[in-house]
Amino acid sequence: MLLALALLSAIAPLATDMYLPGLPALGEDLGAPTETVQLTLATFMAGLGIGQLVVGPLSDGWGRRRLLLGGTVAFAISGVACALAPTAEVLIGARLLQGLSGGAAIVLARAVIADRAKGDAAAKLFSVMMIIGGVAPVVAPLLGGALLGPIGWRGIFWVLTGAGVAMAVGVLTLIPETLPAEKRHGGGLAAHAHNMRYVVGNRRYVGYALTFVFGFGALFSYISASPFVVQDVLGMSPGQFSVIFGVNSVGIVGGSIVNTRLIGRFHARQLLAFGVTLLLAAGVALLLEVTLGGTHTAVVLPLLFLVTTSIGFIMGNATALSQAQVTKAAGTGSAVMGAGQFGLAALISPLVGGSAVQMASSIVVCGAVATTALLTLGRPAPRPAPSAAEAASPLA
Repeated sequence: MLLALALLSAIAPLATDMYLPGLPALGEDLGAPTETVQLTLATFMAGLGIGQLVVGPLSDGWGRRRLLLGGTVAFAISGVACALAPTAEVLIGARLLQGLSGGAAIVLARAVIADRAKGDAAAKLFSVMMIIGGVAPVVAPLLGGALLGPIGWRGIFWVLTGAGVAMAVGVLTLIPETLPAEKRHGGGLAAHAHNMRYVVGNRRYVGYALTFVFGFGALFSYISASPFVVQDVLGMSPGQFSVIFGVNSVGIVGGSIVNTRLIGRFHARQLLAFGVTLLLAAGVALLLEVTLGGTHTAVVLPLLFLVTTSIGFIMGNATALSQAQVTKAAGTGSAVMGAGQFGLAALISPLVGGSAVQMASSIVVCGAVATTALLTLGRPAPRPAPSAAEAASPLA
């Protein structure tokens, strides 16, 4: 079941990274400028955010499984629309639908784990899911680069359609319903509003969720700009970009593996603090290099690897810590995180463009916000002072 959930979470990197090497060719084929081509990425991310915000709260009342099945089937159908799109405008609309349906899979995969595990066990499961799902961003750009020549960017969307079908089969055969009827609310706008107030009113949840959202924002700053920075600024080929992107994705997997091994020896919050510190430090060094150092490949690429490695310490721990604060509305909690995650990504995509300076600046800003949120809103509640009787007790 964990493998199936990880594959569901891999919908986003699959649908994002597989076609990245083909973005320049896609623009030429459809006669669209770079800004319009990047909208196919931005609208997909916006759809992922909106889809999670809608489906997550619904699942707290309707259950997880049938919504998971509907989302994966819709993802496959939208893949067909992308593959057949005659214009950039049609492709943008199809990508929005693909994002909306993919959002259901992502938010519900997190909610299913939150239904089944708590504490360090949940942190380990989220990290293991990131390791398995992390194979997708490693394989996706390499596969996309290899397929781009033989089948073109349209063929890549046909492959994504097949992935959607496979995920629907996985839901049918491997994932049971994890939210019993007695734990569901009655549904309706009033129940959704109550759950939303319960979630966003929890200070520690908000702190961990913001750390998660802006950690992903830093990652997406790299994802969105890297095809143009690596190929146009550093002068590398699409094939070389695919290899570099895959290597950096290994950083996410490696960070997640180390994080999983350290949970138990260190608290998830300590590991999360290490992750945001590494992210911010690598981002600042990268910004200094691209503004003052001359954008040397031998410096830029290792710093990007450190940025992606830090994500392995951020995403799983921040998810587990935030979900632990709102166990009575796990679907809504997951939805708010996902909406923020991909909503921010949709804003970042057109802002970073293809500029190394804008990419590095965005990474630094996101890293700074993530660190501030963890240190302020996400800090543990202080222990109450002992009473006079407790202080006098030998056990005190």
